[in-house]
Parts: sequence; structure tokens; C-alpha cells
Amino acid sequence: MTILVTGGAGYIGTHTCVELLQVGYNIVVADNFSNSQPAALERVREITGNDFITYDVDLKDKQSISTIFSEQEIEAVIHFAGLKAVGESVAVPLRYYQNNVAGTINLCEVMDQFNVKKLVFSSSATVYGFSDRVPFCESDPLQATNPYGQTKLVCEKMLQDFADADPNWRIALLRYFNPVGAHSSGLIGEVPNGIPNNLFPYMSQVAVGKLAELNVFGNDYDTHDGTGVRDYIHVVDLACGHLKALERIMKHTGVHTYNLGTGKGYSVLEMIHAFEQASGRKIPYKMVSRRAGDIAISFADTMKAKRELNWSAGRGIDDMCNDSWQWQMNNQNGY
Repeated sequence: MTILVTGGAGYIGTHTCVELLQVGYNIVVADNFSNSQPAALERVREITGNDFITYDVDLKDKQSISTIFSEQEIEAVIHFAGLKAVGESVAVPLRYYQNNVAGTINLCEVMDQFNVKKLVFSSSATVYGFSDRVPFCESDPLQATNPYGQTKLVCEKMLQDFADADPNWRIALLRYFNPVGAHSSGLIGEVPNGIPNNLFPYMSQVAVGKLAELNVFGNDYDTHDGTGVRDYIHVVDLACGHLKALERIMKHTGVHTYNLGTGKGYSVLEMIHAFEQASGRKIPYKMVSRRAGDIAISFADTMKAKRELNWSAGRGIDDMCNDSWQWQMNNQNGY
């Protein structure tokens, strides 16, 4: 079975490609390398010992997507491709809607044309918005509060409409919480462009000496230590969740929505201390003002994924920190 992986050269995409290849799937990767590097796919080949076809394609170019489906026998799609920085989405919202929404429309139109109607979609816990009721459950009201989250929410609703209109569609919507960590080989991991937006790559770069100190955004939240609490999930566990979702849609039509998280929350300060333990390095930090749009606590209700996918996250905070540190030490300047 051949799976098209859009955005397959990215952080979560590469780890999912590894898991797909290791259990016997064939893959085709489509990526425009705007936020990733071809070298990451060479690392996937090195880890798995498998080769695969790659297309340098932008999903805004519908004809290029059609070329992939004309040349390859695609049976299902895992769709990661899209822009993902919340702050950037506020500054340039139209770019996010063009990439994330229009690109998904193009992809689905071509899939429909070639009668490929199995899709695993990369969504986000940002669709839960400012809700203060935790854990977040798949049936909770949705209220994205920034353009990035809105693009995910629009795509979710759009895909539900596709399936309502055509019962042959089989779609899994996966709402990620906070992906961290790296492959245990140390060969693939997260490579942010410029100054990292996320906690783990920022901590890693401080620990290795590339950045002077970490900014902790807010110490006055209603949490046990005043810093924000998040559900951090190891990227390999997250990748395995995609395989379970793929298996699910092979057997069931309609739209199926799942949270992918651990169901546990850790504060920023707890993660800093855990990373100091893993790295043996002190991580200087300073408290700064809250970021607009951040909430105090976010973690997942994972019971639906456990029940329907037979999936749960197996890697803990020590694995997350150790694997992130190994990746950073082995790849101080990325790929």
C-alpha cells in the first residue's frame, strides 16, 4: 500500500515516514521545503534502509498535485503540509489561509478526481481556543483564537462537509497537543527556522550555548508554580498515532476525531528542570510577560484514542528530554 505524505520532510512528517516504512508501507513524499530540508529525508532513508519517491511540490499548485496522483498508485494520504507559527499567522493571515486552507482544498479536489478518499489530517489542540475546562475532549466546543488555529478549524469543518456530501470519504482528524523529542537514533528531530517559537528547541539551544537564556512567558497563571501547563507528547508516539488512525479509516467510513496527547500536564518550570537533568547543563531563564492568547492549562482527554485506536503515548518526560538533547548535541546546526 502506498501512502502520500504531504509535508513529509517536516518534524512530525519525517518521524511518521520512519514509522510507516518500518511496518511495511510504501510512501511518496510531497514537500515544498519552505520549512524543512531534503537532508531530513536522507536521514529517513538512513534510519529505515528504504528508498522512496519525493516530489518538490507546493499544494497551492493543483496541477503538480495531479501529477503525483497520475504517476503513483496512491491509496491514502497523510496530510501534514501547512504553515504552523501562531505569531506569524497573526502578522500574515492571508498567507496562512492560502497555504493551509486553499492547499487542502486543492489536495482534496485531486484526491476526489482520482477516487482516493482516505485522509489523515494534521489538526491541532488550538481549535479548543480559550476554554478553561480541562482536559480537552473531542466533543468540546471549538473556538480558535488566532489565524493558524482558524485554518485548522476551517479545514476540519470543510472535511466534515466533504464526508457528509460523499459517504465514501474516510477521514481522521488528529488534534495534536505539544510535540517534542526526537528519534532515538539522534538522526532526525526538530529544526526551527530562526529563533525557536517552542519550548523544547529553545531550551535545547540555550543548553548547547547557541542562545543565552530562555524566556518564560508568564509566572502568574493559576497553576502550582505560576507557569503555563501543557501536554507534551513525544513525536514518535505522535507518529505512531497516525499509523493507528490510518488503520482505523481503512475499516470505517466517515470522519473520526482524536486527541493525540499524554493526558498529563507539565509546567514550563518542570520541563526546564527535567531538561537540566537530561543535559547536565544549567538553563538560564527569565520571567517575562504572558503572550497574548496563551491559556494557563492545556492537556488532552485521551480516552477516545485509547478506545477506538488502541493507542496511547508510551514515552515519558525523561524520554522526551533525553532524545531532544541527543538530537541537539548531534546536530547543533540542524541538518
